[in-house]
Amino acid sequence: MHIVLTVAGSLAALYVLALAGLYLLQRRILFQANIRPPDFARVAVPDARVMTVTTEDGLSLLAWYMPPARDDGRVVLYLHGNAGNIGNRAYRFGPNRQLGWGLLLLEYRGYGGNPGSPSEAGLLIDARAGMAALLAMGFTPDRILLWGASLGTGLAVQLAAERPVAALLLEAPYTSIAALARMRFRFAPVDLLLRDRFDSLSVIGRVRAPILVMHGANDRLIPVAVARALYEAAPEPKQLWIAPEGGHNHLVEAGAIDAAGEFVERMEQEGRMGPL
Repeated sequence: MHIVLTVAGSLAALYVLALAGLYLLQRRILFQANIRPPDFARVAVPDARVMTVTTEDGLSLLAWYMPPARDDGRVVLYLHGNAGNIGNRAYRFGPNRQLGWGLLLLEYRGYGGNPGSPSEAGLLIDARAGMAALLAMGFTPDRILLWGASLGTGLAVQLAAERPVAALLLEAPYTSIAALARMRFRFAPVDLLLRDRFDSLSVIGRVRAPILVMHGANDRLIPVAVARALYEAAPEPKQLWIAPEGGHNHLVEAGAIDAAGEFVERMEQEGRMGPL
């Protein structure tokens, strides 16, 4: 009996240590930031430029901007995923240019040489600052396409629920970080430990813009069933686009930007967003 109690006590201690480690390291697990400043030369678009976006809590954030092909054209506010920095997304400029869209590639706090530390609340402040920067540049809400990718979809849903945009474009979205964490860490009381929840499922019903959900059928990080659940909770007008061979990080190669262009064009034709 003594041996049994000793083993049980050791296992309990290890469990508590594992939970403590998860709690203390959760933001390092969630926000896999590359803190180095990205190389703007990778953009290779003649009229793109570096700019600074100022947040309401006083941070100066790096952003890369390309104007739309037309003075009255649409612009994408792009909110990237949890890893790397905007340098890993430089390839987005070319496809957006082909559609005639402008692009504001916003960098988060704690990423890409920016000050601050990432958190859900902090990144939402950053996303709001990106939106405010576009409005200050003269873009009206009906010209702003809000594009979130992976982690950034949680920010995009929240931002679109707060204020009007032309359309909400979600690439590899999830219902909540809590739901994903429960799948990955089945042994842990996730709801008691989690600090950053990014609960899109409870917010998406408040969005009053056309919604496109894009996902890969072979996504191993965020199962396609999770994206379908978010889509089902979304209000109309909406569309679900699934890339049959697509994975988590390869939806652009699978045709996501073309799908977004077709969706926006259809919404324009149906009078769901302001024509240009």
